[in-house]
Amino acid sequence: PVPVACSRVDALRSHGYTSEALRLAVAVVRTLKQAQREAYLWWGSKRDEMLPRCSASRACRSLGPGALESWVGHPLDPITCLFDTLAEASLLPEDLPRFQYHSDWLGVANEDVTNLAPLRYRHVPIPGSSDPWESYLTLALEAALIGLGQQRAMPPGLYAQEKACKQEEKMILKLQELNLDSPLLAVLRRQARLLLEGGPFSGLGEGIHPESVPMHTFTKFLFTALLPHDPDLAYQLALRAIRLPILEDHDDVDDPVNGNVSSLVLSRYPRWFTLGHIETQQCTLACTMINAAKNDVMRLRSVLDAALRNIHSSSHLFKLAQDAFRLGLPGEGQRNSLLLNAALELGLQVMRMTLTSLNWRRREMVRWLVTCATEVGVSALISIMQNWFTLFTPTEATGAVASTIMSHTTVMRLQLDRSKQDELAACARSLALQCATKDPPNCALNALTLCESDPVSFETAYQVVVDAAAHTMSSSQLFTIARYMEHRGYPHRAYTLAMLAMRSVHLAYNQDPHPAINDIHWAVALAHSLGRAELSQLLPVLIKNVQCATVLSDVLRRCSLSAPGMACPDSKRRPIKPLAFDKAPLRGLLEATILAYINTTNSRLTHISPRHYQDFIDFLTKAHETFMLAHDGHIQFAQLIENMKVAYKGKKKLMCLVRERFG
Repeated sequence: PVPVACSRVDALRSHGYTSEALRLAVAVVRTLKQAQREAYLWWGSKRDEMLPRCSASRACRSLGPGALESWVGHPLDPITCLFDTLAEASLLPEDLPRFQYHSDWLGVANEDVTNLAPLRYRHVPIPGSSDPWESYLTLALEAALIGLGQQRAMPPGLYAQEKACKQEEKMILKLQELNLDSPLLAVLRRQARLLLEGGPFSGLGEGIHPESVPMHTFTKFLFTALLPHDPDLAYQLALRAIRLPILEDHDDVDDPVNGNVSSLVLSRYPRWFTLGHIETQQCTLACTMINAAKNDVMRLRSVLDAALRNIHSSSHLFKLAQDAFRLGLPGEGQRNSLLLNAALELGLQVMRMTLTSLNWRRREMVRWLVTCATEVGVSALISIMQNWFTLFTPTEATGAVASTIMSHTTVMRLQLDRSKQDELAACARSLALQCATKDPPNCALNALTLCESDPVSFETAYQVVVDAAAHTMSSSQLFTIARYMEHRGYPHRAYTLAMLAMRSVHLAYNQDPHPAINDIHWAVALAHSLGRAELSQLLPVLIKNVQCATVLSDVLRRCSLSAPGMACPDSKRRPIKPLAFDKAPLRGLLEATILAYINTTNSRLTHISPRHYQDFIDFLTKAHETFMLAHDGHIQFAQLIENMKVAYKGKKKLMCLVRERFG
């Protein structure tokens, strides 16, 4: 087995048998190359037969060499052992003393270890080799590439998975220090092609097991190294490696809270503890490809298709969209329209993924998408408004989307002419009316605001509110829209909505601190300002739905302070007298107020305690003032006091306070 053979290499090296360790390391690497070559030829002859079987079942993992144990993450760390043994023999003599220190501290975040100078290598021929290009350094590179590219199963347990990640990352750091000259580039290209065409023997091949460890980190190194020399091969590798088979078997893997994979994948066995890290590396690989393809339409299209197909997390896809946006709109330099359109396409997919599932970053995502579409241009803004129902909720569409698009800042940013402004406004009004019809309680006010400039649309939105008032809208929502109507200069429409709101308001005798009280006073003041007829229509609804005596008495006094209809245009042409308490419409309100005081008094006396006596006396004082407004009010109040003395004569202290105040 490879790990046992490599442990023998390490034992020879540790005990000073350097030449023997080198000979054994060379033999191990040549054996790995021979096994890889045989597997490549076998897969080439059996591919058409085996690939459908691999797709239908999960048996392909057993085909790979070393499938029973992974070389990366193995306790004996065989690949690092091979690489270090062969690389040490290729060092320049002056770098040999610091090899071990450099190897131990490479990639370690420590303030005492900074700016480790890269090691310098040379090609040392292998004695007796028949290949003139073969050296210890080329074999070291081949050993690392074969080991990192091995198809391997995810090890069980958090520690084992983290260990495998760290071993892979450290090996890649060592490879990045190599100066890729012609012999090393030839090895890199040859191994890349073998990994691509190695079938299930390679982590980058076809027909791999769904639970194979992804190759994102390794492929990012290959892509970066090959891109200047063989871009076709680099993109072929990266587009193959961006897959994440473990998530492809699940229809919905987007977490409703965090935007990550579902608990179904996290709770399976073996559990993928490092899945978040793996998805981050997948996103990084996609971002690297997008940046490299920023000026190539065809390559960028293929990268986008691969990202949209293989990235299953909305949060990571959103991060990729933000990265593409930053690359396309640098702080200095020319903007890249291809990257901006790519960022918009990724953002639209994020909107679709999170539309029906909760995501704590949803609000940020919506705002960012509008910003991105603004940078792309008017056509993008019109497109997202026309297709809002596939991207946004009605509340988002009328609020964060349409309102932002129609703001003065957006118009100035795009430097739109009048015709483009009118086109945007018409699209926003159409969106607003659709949203108001679909969700009147949450969208009506925004819809009215967006339709202000067009009388026909404004009237349509107003009718939507009126139609929805009876069955879907609450009184507070109707009062809010009514106040908006008054503020915009439509008092009669405001009065209609206030009447509809009053019909759904109900105040019991003891609801003095009800949140609708301010709205009730505003509605009565509005009706009073419009005229006697409007007030006469509103007060019966108020009397029917409000039993709170203090609220009724406050309304009564406010209505009597001035004459109704003072806000009407012709109010100055004719003298209008204040309303009398003994005539309609205040007569019915006065009677209802007195009755409410009587009922409230009896109710409060039922469960009164000594510490509430003074509050009760103050309440009776206010009631007395209201009783005195009626022509027989003093008789009714006296009768109320007398009934109290008879019914509650046991409450001597309270009755004593009543006699002191009212006789």
